[in-house]
Amino acid sequence: MIEDSKDISEKLFYSIGEVADMFEVNASLIRFWEKEFDAIKPSKNKKGNRLFTQQDVNMFKTIFFLVKEKGYTLQGAKQMLKDNKVAIDTEQEISERLKNIKSFLLAMKKEL
Repeated sequence: MIEDSKDISEKLFYSIGEVADMFEVNASLIRFWEKEFDAIKPSKNKKGNRLFTQQDVNMFKTIFFLVKEKGYTLQGAKQMLKDNKVAIDTEQEISERLKNIKSFLLAMKKEL
């Protein structure tokens, strides 16, 4: 899904293609979520290209977690973001740690 967080935080701005690649989705989904969620407000350069900040990427990460991994509808995700930001962050962090542990264990299994 998303790259290692230390690789992501190296840049100030990301293109829509880079954000789409991080989450392995189409750029159209990024544009759609941008319209649906007020918390995502990319700047635009002179050509009109979207420039996403690390904060925008983090918000996409949270939305992706709620919609794609937890199965929330867009309306449900909006409500969760409004009501329970701290709980979402904790659950998302736990989920990411478990995925990292799983990857580590699978890599170890291959070496046996």
